[in-house]
Amino acid sequence: MTDQSTTDQSTTDQPSDQPTDAAPAVEPQQPLRQTPLHARHAARGARFVSFAGYEMPVQYLTGILAEHAHTRTKAGLFDIAHMGQAFLLGPDHETTARALEALVPADILGLQPGRLRYTQLLSDEGGILDDLMVTRSDEPGEDGVLMLVVNAATKAADFDRIEQRLPASVRLMRADHRALLALQGPAAAEVLARHLPGIADMVFMTAKSFRIGRIEVHLSRSGYTGEDGFELSVRADRVVELWDILAADRDVTPVGLGARDSLRLEAGLPLHGHDIDAATTPVEAGLAWSIPPRRRAEGGFPGAEHILKEIAEGPARLRVGLLPEGKAPAREGAAIVDLEDQPIGTVTSGGFGPTLGGPLAMGYVNRRFAEPATPVKLMVRGKPLTARVVALPFVPHRYVRGV
Repeated sequence: MTDQSTTDQSTTDQPSDQPTDAAPAVEPQQPLRQTPLHARHAARGARFVSFAGYEMPVQYLTGILAEHAHTRTKAGLFDIAHMGQAFLLGPDHETTARALEALVPADILGLQPGRLRYTQLLSDEGGILDDLMVTRSDEPGEDGVLMLVVNAATKAADFDRIEQRLPASVRLMRADHRALLALQGPAAAEVLARHLPGIADMVFMTAKSFRIGRIEVHLSRSGYTGEDGFELSVRADRVVELWDILAADRDVTPVGLGARDSLRLEAGLPLHGHDIDAATTPVEAGLAWSIPPRRRAEGGFPGAEHILKEIAEGPARLRVGLLPEGKAPAREGAAIVDLEDQPIGTVTSGGFGPTLGGPLAMGYVNRRFAEPATPVKLMVRGKPLTARVVALPFVPHRYVRGV
């Protein structure tokens, strides 16, 4: 799993191809970085935007709607090489796991070899500094190794915070020399099976190392689209080769940030910096499921007192799904009001759902208004849009969970 092992490891109110909240064209403060795949994107006619300090493809010539639909029906290939990867290295699993559990609320100690887990890096007040994936290596001789994948915009701050709070027996190895791809959609397993026989035996949230030709790949059955799929970690100097192999498949098309956002929004998955941030706790965000009984009983993670009180008594607000009537979408920042026009919350993500066939949004509302079917109004350009609270996800997840 690690490189130390013997193997290398829209802006309109109508449905359109405009990106939603995941790809803001923010003016850069310094020259934008590029992933190793930038030339491949340009050759396919990608339109680029500034995102998390990188120049990233938001869509290709076919457009966001077509890319979204292809991922839902076949397989979409995503460049996520801007995300942060690192390894925690300790003398054994218990030592490394307990070091990480001092920073996150998940059960890392009970994580089995070859499994991964979603959790959050918390502030001392219990706010979400970032959300991340943690994988336990199943390689011989790597009992104390955990792989971390964090968001691009926060990776430097994340790794600094982790390093500052580790015991002397555990160290963080930043893996800037590695890159990530995601292959998502119902045909993803079939595509990979053409190169890796037996891949279909993997289930959701498992990981394993493979070889595709000359390329050593650490593969996890995971992703952030709500579809079945995989994330592939390789050395950065091999990622173009792997991209070319996968992109040449008849069932695969490259997909940009625009469709990545519409897919995760339909799946009801929160986006850091929008739906979750340092002012949001996991309980408010509807992520209390990621805090298991042992951690609730023992505590010991940042902000535990506040978070455990919210679990016991209920938070003041909750993240909910919102379905506006009509065709006009409510974007991030739109006020949510009750039927008497009193403020009750704010939209944090919104746009058009291609699979859903209409506008959709997520946001936070006073807990009294969080029950599905509750009528609310969304303030868009000064005008109230009738909407209702709905359960998440908007489109059912299609993960392969096994028996």
